[in-house]
Amino acid sequence: MKKLSEIPTFRAFRSLNYSLYFVGRGVSQFGTWMQRTAVVWVVYSITHSPMLLGLTIFAEQFPSFLLSIPGGVAADRYDRYKIIKIMQVASIIQSVALAVLVITGHAPVWAILALSVMLGVINAFDVPARQSMIHEVVADPADLPNALSLTTAMASLAQLLGPALAGIVLSAFGAAVCFFINAASFVAVIISLLLMKLPVHKPKTNKKRVLAEFAEGFSYLRASSNLSFIILFLCFTCFLVLPYNTVLPIFAKEIFKGNASTFGYISSFIGVGAVSGTIFLASRKAGAQLRHILFVATLLLGVGLICFSLIKSFPIAMVFAILIGFGAISQFAVTNIIVQSESAPEMRGRTIGVLLMAMFGMVPLGSLVVGAISERIGAPTTVLCQGIVAIIVALSFSKFLKKRNADTSTKEIATEEPEEAVAELYND
Repeated sequence: MKKLSEIPTFRAFRSLNYSLYFVGRGVSQFGTWMQRTAVVWVVYSITHSPMLLGLTIFAEQFPSFLLSIPGGVAADRYDRYKIIKIMQVASIIQSVALAVLVITGHAPVWAILALSVMLGVINAFDVPARQSMIHEVVADPADLPNALSLTTAMASLAQLLGPALAGIVLSAFGAAVCFFINAASFVAVIISLLLMKLPVHKPKTNKKRVLAEFAEGFSYLRASSNLSFIILFLCFTCFLVLPYNTVLPIFAKEIFKGNASTFGYISSFIGVGAVSGTIFLASRKAGAQLRHILFVATLLLGVGLICFSLIKSFPIAMVFAILIGFGAISQFAVTNIIVQSESAPEMRGRTIGVLLMAMFGMVPLGSLVVGAISERIGAPTTVLCQGIVAIIVALSFSKFLKKRNADTSTKEIATEEPEEAVAELYND
C-alpha cells in the first residue's frame, strides 16, 4: 500500500516541514472561520444593526490594508518564523479576551470592535510572513506548485466546514467556546513551528527605500493599461459587490427565521461554491481565455446574488449561495493569474502588492457602505442591488475584456506565492 506522499496528488508531503506546516495551518484556519462566524453572530445578536455588522468587518480588515506594506517589509527583513510565533501568541490573547468578555456577560460592541482591530493588525504582519514561509518548508522546489494547491484546497475546505461547525457549537455551547477553540488552534501552529527543522535566519542588508520602490510599481501600472484595468475591475467588485457577506446574519435570522446554525450553513454552502470554483480553475485547459472566464464569473456572481435575495425558501436559496461562492472565488483567482502572468518579471511583486492592497482596502470599506445601506432599505434589497451592480460592472468592462482576451494560461508564472495570498484573503 502506497504512502500518502507517494501519490502524485500529495507529493508535497514528502517534506516533513511542509507536512507540519499543513497540519498547523489547517487546524488554525478551521478555528479562524469558527471565530469569524461567532463574532458577527454575537454583534448582530446584541445590536440587530446591519451598520455595526459592516463596521465589525471593517475593523478587522482595514488595519491589514493600512499596514500591509510594513508587514511585508518586516517579513523580508526579519526572522519570519519569530514573527509568526509572536503573532500566534498575540492571536491567542485576542481570542481568549473575546471569550472572557462573552462569559462574563460584559461584551460591549466597542470592545469587540477594538479586538477586531487588534486582529487586523496581527494579520497585517502574520499573513506576509506566512506566505513567504511555504517556499522554505518545501524541500524540493519542484513540489512547490503541489504544496500551494494543497494549501489552497485546505483553506477552501476550512471555509466550507468551519462556519457549519461554528453554527453547531454556537447553538449548543455559545460563542465563548468558539473563541476558545480558535485560541487552541493557534497553539497547533506554534507546535508545528517548534517541530520543524529550520535553517538559521541570516539577516539581510537592504538599503533600498521601500516607499520609492512601491511608487515605481504604481508608475508601472499607470503605464500598463491592461493590468490597471483588471485591478480597477476588481476594485469595483470588492467595494460594491463582494461585501454581501456583511448581511448574511440578517438573512439567517430574519429572512429564513433560523439561528446560528442557519448562518453557519449559509456560509458553508458559499464555501461549497468556492471549492467548486477552485477545482474548475485548477482543471482548466491551457487554451482557456481568462478574461472570458472573469466576465462569466462576474455575471454568475450577479445572478446568484439577485436570486438569493428574492428567494424565501432556504433549500432553494442555498443553490444560489453555491453560485455566489463559485463566482466570488473565480474572480479573485482569475484576476490574480492575469496580473501575475502579464506583469514584467522585475515588477511582478509590486503589482501583486497593489492588487492585494486593493483587496484589503475595498472590501472593508464596502462593508461599511453595505451595512449602512442595508439599515435603510433592508438586507434583501441591498443584496439585490449588489447583484445588479455586479452585472453592470461586468457589462461595462466587457468591451475591454473582449479586446484584451489574451491567453494568460500558457505563460509561465515566475512566483506562485501571491496565489496563496489570494486564497488566504478569501479564506483566512
